[in-house]
Amino acid sequence: MATDQELAVDLRGLTKRFGPVTAVNDLTLAVESGEIVAFLGPNGAGKTTTIDMLLGLSRPDAGTVRVYGKTPAEAIARGEVSAVMQTGGLLKDFTVGETLQYTASLYAHARSVAEVLERAGITDIADRRVGKCSGGQQQRLRFALALLSDPRLLLLDEPTAGMDVEGRREFWSAIRKDAEHGRTVMFATHYLDEADAYADRIVLIRQGSIVADGTTGEIKALASGRVVRATLPGADQAALAALPGVESVELHGDTVVVRAADSDGVARHLLTQTEARDLEITSRNLEEAFIALTSDDAPETIAAATGSER
Repeated sequence: MATDQELAVDLRGLTKRFGPVTAVNDLTLAVESGEIVAFLGPNGAGKTTTIDMLLGLSRPDAGTVRVYGKTPAEAIARGEVSAVMQTGGLLKDFTVGETLQYTASLYAHARSVAEVLERAGITDIADRRVGKCSGGQQQRLRFALALLSDPRLLLLDEPTAGMDVEGRREFWSAIRKDAEHGRTVMFATHYLDEADAYADRIVLIRQGSIVADGTTGEIKALASGRVVRATLPGADQAALAALPGVESVELHGDTVVVRAADSDGVARHLLTQTEARDLEITSRNLEEAFIALTSDDAPETIAAATGSER
């Protein structure tokens, strides 16, 4: 276990209010150095507000923020923290290389422009004007800019919003390759497949508070119930829906998909009372877990899954 000094992120009792609205509510979170953490939640959950406080852009009304044992201002002054945001911060008439050269000149000690161009995968567009770059290329430029100070912690706030599938894939390939060198990465995203594919750990936030924290597998397991899938031509959808614990039944050609709290009971019925074959039982996917854990009845969902009250 890391000491407090070694923690990349140490948030304790963090609270932020905007008038009558509590955006972040007594939030406590520790992120160890080298982790890749997805910070997920529905719109208005408090993700961006928390990241703003981590960057020193906003001050908490209560609680403390420490980045590698320092205040956000101290960590940023030392070049230990950088961020890749959704938009802004780029001059369209500069080339990619000129943008990096100018920004590097503002640091007392900066990594070489050639190095960050290569790390971000944009060496081939160094002479292209920023205004001529695609959305994905501009985000990779922001990533390169964030790397100039060689930060220990990289914060990403919806970094692939508006990108196409290929742009997202290329961006995350660059992030993953860089993170392999030990950098801590914390990111907020609406694309759950990104969290599933790239995060070591997922933190789910709802109404300003953390409701789940663990690996992708652990988060999926918190959503009660499983999915039973089988080949069953002519399946009786109504009869299956009437089985105890069944939440939904879908028919896709000869394939039946049943979501149920009692997956064993559904499987037993299919195997003994029908001609079903090729039966398989799987856990909920991350999207289903996300919905279950951040919906209005999330506290009851979590209590049922963990056998405890919150």
